[in-house]
Amino acid sequence: MRDDEILNVARTLLPALAESGERLKGSVLLHEELRDTPYAQGIETVVEMFTTAVEDARNRADHSAKTALKAAMRTLQGLASEQQLAISEMQKNYADSQLLQDLLGIDHMNSQFGRRAQVIAALCGGWTGRQRNATPLYDVMRGAKGRIRDYLRVEIRMQSNVAVIGRAVEPVALAVAELLDNAASYSPPHTTVEINFQTVPNGVCIMVDDAGVGMHEEVRQSAARFLTADEPVGITRLGHPPQFGFPVIGMLAAQYGFTVSVDTRSPYGGTRAVVMLPPELLTTAVDTGPSPEQPIRRERRVAAQPREVAPAAPRAAQPAPASAPSEDDLPQRRRRAPLPAARSEQADPPDAPARSDAEVAGLMGAFQRGTRSGRVPDTDTKGHESR
Repeated sequence: MRDDEILNVARTLLPALAESGERLKGSVLLHEELRDTPYAQGIETVVEMFTTAVEDARNRADHSAKTALKAAMRTLQGLASEQQLAISEMQKNYADSQLLQDLLGIDHMNSQFGRRAQVIAALCGGWTGRQRNATPLYDVMRGAKGRIRDYLRVEIRMQSNVAVIGRAVEPVALAVAELLDNAASYSPPHTTVEINFQTVPNGVCIMVDDAGVGMHEEVRQSAARFLTADEPVGITRLGHPPQFGFPVIGMLAAQYGFTVSVDTRSPYGGTRAVVMLPPELLTTAVDTGPSPEQPIRRERRVAAQPREVAPAAPRAAQPAPASAPSEDDLPQRRRRAPLPAARSEQADPPDAPARSDAEVAGLMGAFQRGTRSGRVPDTDTKGHESR
């Protein structure tokens, strides 16, 4: 019996522990007759020490992997943000329709790249994204939709009158984007992925329905473990290749206080993912944009205020631009009557001579060189930048 026990430890127990890294359940003995003997206690001590050593080694490996990935993803996130700014500037500077279409495609690919970097960084305890203001739930879903490859297949079926608080906007958008990407990847390309909202006593539910083949029971149970995990998931336990989706969703849900489940079948035969946002993450969506009449009235009111015009300042002595009269003009416009007198004291500037194309090009080049040199920081003799 002792020979059987030592062979079982060397050939079965220790290799299984080294492969799985999980503690063995039940008894480690083959022969219960040896229980409570010094030999059995020695076997159990060896197995326990080996299990602890394997757990420590895995924890060190996970910590090292997360540290390296977090540093790398921080750099990639910074590059993605800089590239996003550059693309936005190009979209403002060029008016060619074909060029803008190509830039929009590059912009969409960059948003997917940024999302993948965000997912890995969040799983490693890094930066999830910038802090945002409270955002309407509908706009949060639109932002999540725009971060996946097949965004044209996603349809937001309903509106909502609530908003997500600032600190939870980016985590919720990132979690929903992962669910949308998973739904689009595992459903036929000609089908749609639907987003619906449902107000419940405990908050608001976001329902993502696809028309795929659904999830096998084993995959569903694995997803449920990741989505309800209270502890961080080890990087080395995500498979080959590693699957980041459900682990990062579960981590974000536990960190920010919302819940996610994928154990419901959708009406189209696929999977329904439900994100439940509690009242603590919600606020009232207020339309802060002005009505169409407000900008006009504000402009008139500012123009109607009198200004003191200095006689020696040529720029201040010029008349204000005339506006077309309307039936709701403010009476304050009559106060600008003294302005023509102040203007009459100034001599009209002489007409500027017409410049040639070469002179105009030279002036524009000088202006660009001046603005470029103004953006270059001054440095001292040691190469340090002076602020």
